[in-house]
Amino acid sequence: MNKLHNLYLGIDGGGTKTHAVLLDERKNFLGEGFSGTSNPLRVGIETSVDNIFKAITAASDAANRSRKDIVSATFGLAGARREDIRSRVRERIIRSLKIDSVQVTTDAEIALYGATGGKEGLVIIAGTGSICMGRNVAGEMAMAGGWGPLAGDEGGGANIARRALQAIAKASDGRGKPTKLSRGAIDYFRAGRLEDLPVAIYAPMVDNAKIAGFARYVVEIAKEGDATAIEILREAGSELGIAAKAVIKKLRLEKRKFPIGFVGSIFNAGELITDSLLETVHQIAPKVYLSAPKLIPAHAAARLAFRNFSLKKSL
Repeated sequence: MNKLHNLYLGIDGGGTKTHAVLLDERKNFLGEGFSGTSNPLRVGIETSVDNIFKAITAASDAANRSRKDIVSATFGLAGARREDIRSRVRERIIRSLKIDSVQVTTDAEIALYGATGGKEGLVIIAGTGSICMGRNVAGEMAMAGGWGPLAGDEGGGANIARRALQAIAKASDGRGKPTKLSRGAIDYFRAGRLEDLPVAIYAPMVDNAKIAGFARYVVEIAKEGDATAIEILREAGSELGIAAKAVIKKLRLEKRKFPIGFVGSIFNAGELITDSLLETVHQIAPKVYLSAPKLIPAHAAARLAFRNFSLKKSL
């Protein structure tokens, strides 16, 4: 194979969308593509892989290149903590791409690499769901969160949205204080009026990703000064901080100075999330600081694919 034609593929598969990125031999960005969620726990192996290949096809088209030129790929998928799931996804991908250098890992691991470049530090992902992962100088890694919408995902979009809907219900009943979130929910879920909101949110087509999308309204209404929305986001930040504290303790990083990278749409809330997050983390690790990632997850995955291929050639 002509070395100059080699492509390196990175995939970030989250709870809402899949992002594919292609790099060339000089690590130059060539193209990207998007598709629906590739979380295998949420949509199953087949749909996950189908969406992965839709994103790859879109990226290949954008780069005007053939996916036959892909020599190495890294796939970071939400819902891929279990080895058996990673193995099944990997087998399906190898069967279709016909390349040997394929790594399937979690979305947290590629985000961590994008945040720290493989050095000491943490990353917190807060999009549809939430998870925290970290690495210490010894190369040990630890994780907290990522338990999904039923058992966890505190601080993620779906959790924030559900907290907001609960506050709306209480306000409507007179069990809680009035909130502008009510008008936001009517608009987002196209309910017409507040009395119709239960029908709208329990409609068959309203899935976890759709619920999570309401978090954007929660952020907007919090920025308008709504006390209920502000409190929901502060609590979400604290929950993300609690996850980070758990990882810090596992890795014995309490006295170290290191960055916490942040990834995901929830961080568009800015200080409404990050102030309480840092307050919580500083209770045990006063030297840590927040830092924007060096690479977004899909680009980090493509860099990992390049690194893995280079290491394999050197052996």
